[in-house]
Amino acid sequence: MKVEAKLNPSKEEIIDLFSKGLSKEAIVTIFAHCKVSYNGRAKSELGPGDRVIIIKPDGSFLIHQKEKREPVNWQPPGSSPSLSAGEDKLILKSVRRKPKETLEVELIDVYLFSYFQAEDYETLALMGSEAEMADLIFENPELIEDGFKPLFKEKSIKHGIVDILGKDKNGNIVVLEFKRRRADLHAVSQLKRYVETIKEEYKNVRGILVAPSLTSGAKRLLEKEGLEFKKLTPPKKEKSKKGRQRTLFD
Repeated sequence: MKVEAKLNPSKEEIIDLFSKGLSKEAIVTIFAHCKVSYNGRAKSELGPGDRVIIIKPDGSFLIHQKEKREPVNWQPPGSSPSLSAGEDKLILKSVRRKPKETLEVELIDVYLFSYFQAEDYETLALMGSEAEMADLIFENPELIEDGFKPLFKEKSIKHGIVDILGKDKNGNIVVLEFKRRRADLHAVSQLKRYVETIKEEYKNVRGILVAPSLTSGAKRLLEKEGLEFKKLTPPKKEKSKKGRQRTLFD
């Protein structure tokens, strides 16, 4: 099984699931009322409370409270988790060798104990910025349309900075405004302002909003103002692939 979980598990079930989770290089997740102590480069104590404990196959050990993004206590990859059972206590421990650090969790009451044998070997693909979208168009202007010629990047005008100012195949001035996420009404208003400013100097001016998608309100406003939309996904930047991540058992 890829997933196994127990609600309100007994001490024996906790020991069994912990052993299975580690042997299967799974992610172990525990919802528990617990106390936490840390001893290493400093010392800390965290009194009893309901927390989420996550132990990953690479040795990462995370303790989350019900608020905030960051764990309240944690150990990095390479740490060694263990579980010991006394007559009236269950103690989770994570030990880091260099520098010497120990994180100890007393499990007072366990509400849920589970493991998930996850398979995930993909690398994160980061979406590019609006500046990288503009660079992409300078290198590949045909992505906007055939005959498009970019002339200026980040062109300063009276009411702001135009991402790209160029010309189409008919000689019309083209204003491009880039958004790396779904474009909204504000983006259309921004493009409209730039187009109106450029029209003070040039007669025939087109405005094109370049983004992965539009809100319905933005689409209606574009049509009303006689502006255009070009769908373009920001370029991806992949982290270098180093193969499967090492685990405690490699």
